[in-house]
Amino acid sequence: MIQPKDRKHLDFDVFLKESLKNPKIKAEYDRLQPEFAVIRAMIDARVKKGLTQDKLAQKIGTKQSVISRLERGNANPSIGFLKKLAQALNSHLEIKFISR
Repeated sequence: MIQPKDRKHLDFDVFLKESLKNPKIKAEYDRLQPEFAVIRAMIDARVKKGLTQDKLAQKIGTKQSVISRLERGNANPSIGFLKKLAQALNSHLEIKFISR
């Protein structure tokens, strides 16, 4: 594992790759992957549309703090909220189960 004193800058992808070599970290990462995927998709869609959290919240009819909590992973959105989010982003909501 790369030690903090041995680096000046560590790219997140490098850090993640190194961290996932630890079986306990890998198991927890895999367990949380669906939440990470939803958060990443929400942020990417909002940014792609050029919206701030505040503007997106206004379009949905909620508060900026709600969007912030969701994007930080401090709350889990309902399917109904995700539908509103998709509509506000002029997007299509699609949820898939993928066989391993």
